[in-house]
Amino acid sequence: MKTWFHSWRAAIRIARRDAWRSKGRSSLVLAMIALPILGVSALDLTYRSSELSPAERVERTIGAADARFRDSQVGGVPIFQDPTGDMHTPVKEYENEPWPSGATDVTKAIPAGSTVLTDSSASAKLTTTHGLLMTDVRELKASDPVARGIMTLLDGRFPEKNDEVMATSHFLESSGLSVGSTLSARNFDRPYRIVGSYELPDALGTDQVNALPGAFLAPYAKAVEKAGLPAPDTSLSYLVRKPGGFTWNTVKEINTKGVAVVSRAVLLDPPADSEVPLYQKDGWGNYQSSLGAGAAELASLATVVGLAMLEICLLAGPAFAVGARRSRRQLGLVGANGGARSHIRAIVLSGGLVIGIAAAVTGTVLALLLTLLLQPVLESTMGQRFGAFDIRPLELLGIALLAVLTGLLAAIVPAVTASRQTVLASLTGRRGIRRSSRVLPLIGLAALLLGGAVALFGSTVSEQVTLVAAGSALAELGVVAMTPALVGLFGRTGRWLPLSPRLALRDAVRNRGRTAPAVAAVLAAVAGTVAVSTYMASREAQNRAEYEATLPYGVAAAFVQEEGGRDVPAVREAIQRQFPVDVRADVERVSVGKPGCPPWGGDPACGRYEVIVPRANECPLYASLPGGGDPSEKYTPEQRRKLVTEDWRCKNSASSGMYLSDGGLVVGDAKLLQVLGVDDPATVKALADGKIVSFNRALVQKNDTIAIKQITDIAAADKASEENRPAPGKVSSLPAYLVPGDQKSYGLQALMTPATAKAAGLSTVPMGVYVSTDRLPDSEQRQKLDGDLAKLGSNVELHLEEGFVNDNGIVLLSLAIFAGLVTIGAAGIATGLAQADAEADLKTLAAVGAPPRVRRTLSGFQCGVVAAMGVILGSAAGLLPAVGLRLTEERNQIRMYEQNVAEGWSGELTPPHVPIVVPWETLAGLLVAVPLGAALLAALVTRSRGALARRAAT
Repeated sequence: MKTWFHSWRAAIRIARRDAWRSKGRSSLVLAMIALPILGVSALDLTYRSSELSPAERVERTIGAADARFRDSQVGGVPIFQDPTGDMHTPVKEYENEPWPSGATDVTKAIPAGSTVLTDSSASAKLTTTHGLLMTDVRELKASDPVARGIMTLLDGRFPEKNDEVMATSHFLESSGLSVGSTLSARNFDRPYRIVGSYELPDALGTDQVNALPGAFLAPYAKAVEKAGLPAPDTSLSYLVRKPGGFTWNTVKEINTKGVAVVSRAVLLDPPADSEVPLYQKDGWGNYQSSLGAGAAELASLATVVGLAMLEICLLAGPAFAVGARRSRRQLGLVGANGGARSHIRAIVLSGGLVIGIAAAVTGTVLALLLTLLLQPVLESTMGQRFGAFDIRPLELLGIALLAVLTGLLAAIVPAVTASRQTVLASLTGRRGIRRSSRVLPLIGLAALLLGGAVALFGSTVSEQVTLVAAGSALAELGVVAMTPALVGLFGRTGRWLPLSPRLALRDAVRNRGRTAPAVAAVLAAVAGTVAVSTYMASREAQNRAEYEATLPYGVAAAFVQEEGGRDVPAVREAIQRQFPVDVRADVERVSVGKPGCPPWGGDPACGRYEVIVPRANECPLYASLPGGGDPSEKYTPEQRRKLVTEDWRCKNSASSGMYLSDGGLVVGDAKLLQVLGVDDPATVKALADGKIVSFNRALVQKNDTIAIKQITDIAAADKASEENRPAPGKVSSLPAYLVPGDQKSYGLQALMTPATAKAAGLSTVPMGVYVSTDRLPDSEQRQKLDGDLAKLGSNVELHLEEGFVNDNGIVLLSLAIFAGLVTIGAAGIATGLAQADAEADLKTLAAVGAPPRVRRTLSGFQCGVVAAMGVILGSAAGLLPAVGLRLTEERNQIRMYEQNVAEGWSGELTPPHVPIVVPWETLAGLLVAVPLGAALLAALVTRSRGALARRAAT
């Protein structure tokens, strides 16, 4: 007895044989479905493999130790910490008291009988074959079993002597050194031999050198201090192993001594949030992503997946239709031998099932192989090693089932169409009379209107961006449903076209069953490109309007703030040599304390200076109160708004730009004014007369002077700051000149000459250089300068003002190319179907005397017509989501602006500018280049003479 199982088994066998006979068409559909499966499966494998288990994460963090102890730098007061040891805060609240600071002896918190291994690190400039390279120097006995897992030895061996080190493979690659080479540090002549190379599994791109404890950092610090430079900051922690490990209760007990702990036992079995005291404090809760955010992400993901499946179905559907059309005689024989319509549908659907299964298997297997082969490349890109190659069978099965579902969905419409043909029409090749559905366009129009309304509601009323995406997707589906009717409207333009395009357009309209899916596929591809292009072009216009130049156009500036500007002369010489310099202005900064002190302090022997702002010139919203607290709370929102919009003290009188130094005070000459475009003769004369030129009104005292305080006792200054009183120090008052008008100074607030600074008893050190250029340096000149600066080893802050540069140009070009390829592919499928359908028409043309080139010309126009209709409809459909997102952004920004103005926190008098810009160049390229390219490609691959066909038996 025959059952549905036997009929489907036969249908699958027929579909498999048909797919094998038509290898070209089958390979095309298989590739379209398998490529997304390949990408998603590879992404799943990569994500799961890079997602470390708690045990793997602990091994890379603390090796084989039971815990890592670290000083919390709060003077030993009790602390609360989170289970991972990343966050901690003192137990006591210090609202009106000085915040605790200072080191504590961590070793006193380590239980007796424990095995302890020190782990310390600091930065140093190490010598390389190219010059100097800022490198992390770590002192950890890596050969000790406690440290196993933190570092992976790649070549050589671990250091065994104090003059031996090993280096990361990335450092060796960057420095040009190798195992067996020697290195040293700047200001430190002791040589070290590299005996091995290693890597940090969680940070493959780290430049690090490892030495034995006490072998490098201590003598290096002494050598640096001897050279008159501040010693580098050293980070110290302790790897501890103890029988029984460290439970959460033990960690909390150790926290009472001001020590933070990373415990293996706690990381592997973390406590509940209710057992973590830190999470009970205000502002320290363990915040999780809200359900609403998760739902929004899932909705967005579902929308993207749905549109991707729709795109594949629209592209693959015509291909299945081609197969059904070419096999219509075979399907007719099935009907002639007693097969029902359900059997014909089953045969065509089985084609989608066979292709879907083949695509699922192919995509999954290729994903496994490619991920394994590309594992080193993926790890290098992510900067970390995989844990274990993690294969989740259920996830891969779900992705594979998506391919099967896509294949079935793509074959539904061709299956229904093939089953509706009569046996006589299938055997004779007659098409019969087919009418388009009158209901589908109405459903599409309703979906279009509803989707547009949802997107409009999401962009103008609601704050949910997901509504904009969902509404846009629904509207696009509506346009897809209306495509057959829209194709019919396009057909009315054929009366004004020449013969070949008129025949192609009429053929497309007459066979809407194959034309509409191809047009819809092109529509979907172009709509996505237009949406992203419009959004990015609008963002570019907004960024261009909001862009504020850091320097005048074509001006370059370079600063070196460390080691007392030791490398500044070399930086100046390199810029002079590599750039087309017009005017060069050397600048210095005021230095208090040792010559090598950085401007940010950090060393007790280093001081700092302050440019004193008179009390009367301070903005009331930011002026400190004698008893502490927030001064802005004294004012009502209306008073705050009035202050920030009308009071000059609360406006930013100095223009924005590069950070220069404390108070924006720079030591230089009139060349700097020339480079910055300040051409006021009175300003130049005042600078030459020994006055400080000020661009900030708030810095100038009532007697037209500027007061500079030199602070040498940092501890006393910090204490005075905590007590809200002036810091002790020597004050120098110098005559000042306030630059009239609103002169843009690019961050420079005050300028004085070296002679003025010397006369005032202020010490200066080199800081950097400003240069104006004859023309913008080209790429080769910039690369040469970068190479010269890299050899110095100093942190050089370099900026060249090029004006606004659009970083999204290559993205827009890539999107246009992608849309063009998809469009040409979809149109090519439609052309193949058209050729399968139009054999009789082409033979008729040949019989009436049409030249052979008509076949090639007609194929080209058929492909071009499909591409043109899809591009036009897709361009219109793609504008909706982009406009909706921009309207949503405009609404949110205006709401924030109005709220800030109402509360008195905004100094801007104009609302935010959120333009909507249509990328006409991209649209023109799609509308012209894509259809033209599709037509030319189709014409080139089509034979001008068709093969003689045997007359079909009737």
